[in-house]
Amino acid sequence: MSSSSAFLLPMAAWRRMRLAWLALATILLLSACGSITPPAEQRPPSARGNEVVLFAMGMMDTGYRFGGKNPEAGFDCSGMVSYIFREAVGVHVSGSAADIAKRGREVNPRSLRAGDLVFFNTMNRSFSHVGIYIGDGRFVHAPSTNGRVRIDRMDNRYFAQRFEMARSYFD
Repeated sequence: MSSSSAFLLPMAAWRRMRLAWLALATILLLSACGSITPPAEQRPPSARGNEVVLFAMGMMDTGYRFGGKNPEAGFDCSGMVSYIFREAVGVHVSGSAADIAKRGREVNPRSLRAGDLVFFNTMNRSFSHVGIYIGDGRFVHAPSTNGRVRIDRMDNRYFAQRFEMARSYFD
């Protein structure tokens, strides 16, 4: 092996590094954005919530798979949340979106902060979809539509009409 080949990284490692830099740039950009509507209650930022968001941003563009629980196999919404919470901050959140909605502390939607979970009725049953709030009215989730982990806005007409609740797993 030549000395220059020792510095070559596998393609997957380069992809993860690129996604991590993209996530960091997105977090910095979102943190610079403000809201003109005051929150319902002031909730200080959560360090663990920020860790969850940073880790979630690294999962962007991971494929969708019903029942998927890891990035290699693909994610469904609850599998993505479970994986990210466990890997980023060691919090075990498991089960379906409806199961996850039963735990944690309910949060006023006007006082969402990074790392809170947002729940939607997307299949004509309560709490059938979950995502992670990242700030500035946006959340990251694993939708079956378009089949990739992505960011959407809470005020997107589709999601705004289907929003049900927000919950926090952090102080």
